[in-house]
Amino acid sequence: MIALLTNDDGIEADGLKALEEIAADYFESVWLVAPADQMSQIGHRVTTDAPIRIEQKGERSFAVHGTPADCTRVALAHLLPERPDWILSGINHGGNLGKHDFVISGTVAAVREGAFAGIKGAAFSHFMKRGLKLDWERASQWVKAAFDTFIEEETERGEFWTVNLPHPAPGEPEPKVVRCEQEEYPLLVAYEQVSDKELVYVGNYHERPRREGNDVDVCFGGDISVSLVTV
Repeated sequence: MIALLTNDDGIEADGLKALEEIAADYFESVWLVAPADQMSQIGHRVTTDAPIRIEQKGERSFAVHGTPADCTRVALAHLLPERPDWILSGINHGGNLGKHDFVISGTVAAVREGAFAGIKGAAFSHFMKRGLKLDWERASQWVKAAFDTFIEEETERGEFWTVNLPHPAPGEPEPKVVRCEQEEYPLLVAYEQVSDKELVYVGNYHERPRREGNDVDVCFGGDISVSLVTV
């Protein structure tokens, strides 16, 4: 089987390196096609009015000077020798929880682009608590635990998976994998005026509203949220 890996944090991101190591346990051929630079919170933006520069980093590794959705488009239309069995995106440095994050996230957009073509996909994101380091070895174990629960499941065209890892402190219980719906409550959007003509975003992601049992609640509560979503 063939996997296409991408992200929105850039081709040098630690989360992508972790995902590459994970994918090697599942797929015969793994291709990396990821943004050359950080492209978070860019949604499903695509480039159609300017050239897209591509740098080959390895035999099956390419940096694209474009958006995450561009990466998937370029990979499917130009770089990969055949259609991949899966598109995996991440592991994102930060959560992509609820329906509000769903439309903002470049991580999600890269998988959504493949879902339009009927390709199986999963977006993996790691919720982050301020002041607590990420442990990519533990995160990799959690990604595998989640992926194992749905890798054999059939999905319809336009469906894909979104997975959010929690951020427990050392010594806290190991997270469980929980199937759940996406939170429908929006983010808390707030701005601080810093000059006559300038505002700074000061919304607190950690205090966002949530309903019991939805992905925000599951992930904030210390477990791994797994949601089957549609484009």
